[in-house]
Amino acid sequence: MKRLILALIHATWLAGAAVAIAQDSPPSFDEQFQTARGLAIAGERDAAVTAYSALLQRSPGNADVLLGRGRVYAWMGKWSEAEADLTAATAAAPNYADAWSALGDLYLWSDQPGQAVAAYGRWLALAPALDPAPLIARGRAFRAAGDVAAARADFQAAGARGADPVQIDDYLRSLAPRALKPDVVSPAGYLWSASLGASWETFSPARADWSDYTLSVRRHFERGSLALEALGADRFSTSDHAWALDGYVDLWSRAYANLRYQWSPSGNLFPQTSWRAELFQGVGRGWELSGSYDRLDFNSSPVDIYGLGVGKYVGNWYVRLRHLFVPGIGGDSNSDRLLARYYYKGDADNYVEFAAGAGWSDTALLGASGLSGQGHSWSTSAAFVKFLSPRLGFKLGALLERDEYGYDGRGVFGSIYTRW
Repeated sequence: MKRLILALIHATWLAGAAVAIAQDSPPSFDEQFQTARGLAIAGERDAAVTAYSALLQRSPGNADVLLGRGRVYAWMGKWSEAEADLTAATAAAPNYADAWSALGDLYLWSDQPGQAVAAYGRWLALAPALDPAPLIARGRAFRAAGDVAAARADFQAAGARGADPVQIDDYLRSLAPRALKPDVVSPAGYLWSASLGASWETFSPARADWSDYTLSVRRHFERGSLALEALGADRFSTSDHAWALDGYVDLWSRAYANLRYQWSPSGNLFPQTSWRAELFQGVGRGWELSGSYDRLDFNSSPVDIYGLGVGKYVGNWYVRLRHLFVPGIGGDSNSDRLLARYYYKGDADNYVEFAAGAGWSDTALLGASGLSGQGHSWSTSAAFVKFLSPRLGFKLGALLERDEYGYDGRGVFGSIYTRW
């Protein structure tokens, strides 16, 4: 019995000593790494950086630790620190696919799409043959760099590898120039589109209402589209109609053009003939510049219109300011229009649009007896565009306008879009 009691005491002492030793010993490298990773996932970023830094003191140049800390720095927006860690990780382990993926993310998030393309390319070369993720990532980088053709090729290749078809369709639709109307561009797989639009406006003091309509059928090609349009107008108790060819074509990198010809048999309200050319050029990070020339040949005299525009993509927003100048014999006319669109679904089809314009003209007063100086006008509008499916969509909007020496106008407008 005495021997049994002594054995139990000895065993208890040994167990207590083991616990004490365990409590006094530092955590293992793996335990410390999991702690750092858990802090990063939980959003405790400063604590995660401290934990990863302590790990690097124990294992300098460890690619896993550099990757972990580099990702946290990228989430914090500390681009230079993140780049230092992630490039060090790829140097320490050149075949580490996750490190190249993280480096590509860093460059994409910090508006360096060219370098993101290169990093994602290295990830693609190391990833499994059927993994669509690196193709999608590189496609997004190509899109940010303005290389639409390369982005489309990567997205389509990702689809062939089994990526979600809905996701791929959204990516392909996002490649359409967002500054354009939905009937001008079409997602991959649709060769034709059509739209029917109409507007109606009333005035105060009372006078005859105005109404307009446009029917458009458009053929889409790999590098652009061409539409045949029928236009009608009923204004000042007079009706008129016209026909038009309207084309868009991709040019060099981040550039496209709009060319238009319109003809009216009678020329009562529409110009007998009109020509239009506008060039759009993307520059820098999300900027778009444009210049345009319109020639309107009315029965009485021709009118020349010169335009300059500057637009900016910011996330899901597109904002554009455009100035028009019309030289005249009795005086010049100028106008400005500010357009803002929010793409609430992140694609090229669904958006809300707000616009405001103001103009001033000397020529507007020539027919107003006893008036001198400049005439001023302003307008504002709002519209909502939604596609119920890739094949069918609609637009609804309202407008207000006022002429300082004329009439106040209120109107509604809308369009129906279809593709096949």
